[in-house]
Amino acid sequence: MKLNHINLTVTDVLAAADFLEKYFGLQRQGGDQKFQLLFDDGGMVITLMKTGRDVKYPATFHIGFGQESEDQVNAVYQRLIDDGFEVEPPQRSHAWTFYVLAPGGFTVEVLC
Repeated sequence: MKLNHINLTVTDVLAAADFLEKYFGLQRQGGDQKFQLLFDDGGMVITLMKTGRDVKYPATFHIGFGQESEDQVNAVYQRLIDDGFEVEPPQRSHAWTFYVLAPGGFTVEVLC
């Protein structure tokens, strides 16, 4: 069995889609300001749907993007910092990892 898709409810669909494309290489296929489809290299889909109110995910909710090396984790971290995101530095936990609040109101973990 293979995971097919995850739907995220977000406050800003286009900003969230731009973020996932720029930092994690997802490919956008169709959509508008209320709905976007993004695909990863393996065919898994993230759908983004607009909400009319604040997003309220549970505190520990997040999606994760695994990297092949610590250097790649560090590179994503540095790109985010350079682009003005407030991100705590990577640290050794269950992996070499950090978390960032994405535009639209959901959390992303970057790890290897």
